[in-house]
Amino acid sequence: MNNTYTDLVHQTFHFPQEGFDVEENDLFFNGVDMKKLIDKYGTPFKLTFLPKIGMQINKAKKMFNDAIKKHRYDGKYFYCYCTKSSHFSFIVEETLRHNVHLETSFAYDLEIVKQLYKKRKITKDTYIICNGFKTKAYTRSISRLINEGFKNVIPILDNKNEFDDYKRLIRTKEPVNIGMRIASEEEPTFDFYTSRLGIRSRDVLEFYVDKLKGNDKFRLKMLHFFMNKGIKDDVYYWSELNKVLNIYCQLKKVCPELDGLNIGGGLPIKHSLGFDYDYNYMVNEIVSTIKKVCKKNKVDTPDIYTEFGSFTVGESGAVIYSILDEKMQNDREIWYMIDSSFITTLPDTWGIGEKFLMLPINKWDKEYQEVHLGGLTCDSHDFYTSEEHINAVFLPKLDKEKGAEPLYIGFFHTGAYQDQLAGYGGIKHCMIPSPKHVVIEKNKEGKLEDWLYAKEQTSLSMLKILGYVK
Repeated sequence: MNNTYTDLVHQTFHFPQEGFDVEENDLFFNGVDMKKLIDKYGTPFKLTFLPKIGMQINKAKKMFNDAIKKHRYDGKYFYCYCTKSSHFSFIVEETLRHNVHLETSFAYDLEIVKQLYKKRKITKDTYIICNGFKTKAYTRSISRLINEGFKNVIPILDNKNEFDDYKRLIRTKEPVNIGMRIASEEEPTFDFYTSRLGIRSRDVLEFYVDKLKGNDKFRLKMLHFFMNKGIKDDVYYWSELNKVLNIYCQLKKVCPELDGLNIGGGLPIKHSLGFDYDYNYMVNEIVSTIKKVCKKNKVDTPDIYTEFGSFTVGESGAVIYSILDEKMQNDREIWYMIDSSFITTLPDTWGIGEKFLMLPINKWDKEYQEVHLGGLTCDSHDFYTSEEHINAVFLPKLDKEKGAEPLYIGFFHTGAYQDQLAGYGGIKHCMIPSPKHVVIEKNKEGKLEDWLYAKEQTSLSMLKILGYVK
C-alpha cells in the first residue's frame, strides 16, 4: 500500500492545483519555492503574495462583466475592496492598481483615504462606501471629506438617527449621495435571526418618504444588504436577495435617482484542496435574478456594487511554521508542536473554528500519520486538530535522526483579517511575538521579488508597551 504524503494527496484530491505544486518533494506556492524562503528568512513568518490580489480582482470583474454582457443587463459593475480585511498600505495600494473602489467601516479608515489621496493613489471620483454603525467621529470624518469635494463618498445609513448628523455637518452645494443598509435575516442555525446592522426592511420606504423625498440636499443613491455567511447557493441567500430587490423596485418607482445595489457579503475562497464552488454560475444567477425582478416590476436595473475583502486578499496570504518536536500524550494522540501560536497568528482558528488550507512544505516523500498541532501558549485552546474536508490532520512523519531537516508546514489563504484580529505588533498571549512578514511582488521587469516588511517582534517592544522600560 502506498502511504507517503504525496500518495495521500493524489488519492484524495486532483493535484497539482492552481497555486500549489510540488517539485522534488517540496511545495511551491504560486510558483514560489517555499523551502528557499524558509532557508532565507527562517520560521515562523507570514507571507503576502501580492500578484494574487490582482488576479482575484480581475477574475471577479471579468465574471460580472461577462454576465452583464450575456444577459444584456443595463447597468455597470463596480468592485470595492473592504479595507477592514487588511489595512496594510502595500495591500490597499495593490488593490488600487487594478482600478477598484473602497469600502470603510470606521473613522480611522478615512485617515487612510486622505493619505491615499495625498499619494495620488485615488482621486475625488473614487467611490468610498462608508459602512458600519457610525460614531460621531466617523460621521464627522465622512462629512469633512464630502465638504472637501470627495463627491463619491457615500455614507450608508445604518440607522435612522445617523442622517441627522449629515444634515447638520455637510455644507456642500452639490447634492449628496447616500445609501441605506437593509437589515438582513440570517439562517436559523445562526446565533441571531436578524443582523444588528442596517435599517428594518419595513422602515426603509417610510424613511425615504419622510426624510429624503423632495430633499434638494440629499439623494438616495444606493441600497445595501449583507449576509454574514457570504454569497452561497442556498435558499437563504436567494430569499434575502429577492427581498432586497423587491424593496429596490418599490423605492425606484418613487425615487428615480436610486441607481445602485450593493450586494454585500463576499465570495468564498479555497480553504481545502477539495474546495468546489461554481463562481461563474453564482455571478450569472445574481445578474439574471436582478434583471428578472426589475423587469417584472417594470423598473430600470441598478448598477451592481460588490464589497470583497477575503476574496480580494485571502488567497494572497500564508503563515509558515516549523515543527519543533513530537509529543505522544496517550496511546493514540500524537502532537506536533509549532514554533508559534495559532491564537496569536491565526486567531480565526481559535475564535470561530475557521479551517485554513494546510500543507507540509517538505518531506512529501515520507510516510504520513494523523497528528494534532499545538501552539506555544499555555492556553488549552491553542491547537488545530481538523481540516475543512476531514475531521483530522495528516502530516509526514518526523525524522528522528540527529541533525535531520525539520518538518515545515504552511497555512495558506490566510491573508484576510488575521493581523487585524490578532493586533499587529502590540501584546500577544503569553508574549508570543508577531512573526516576521515577507512580501512577494513583481518588479518592473515582471519578475518576482521578495522583501522583508517587518522583522519578528522583539521582547523590548512589548516591555515598552507594558511600562517596564522607557
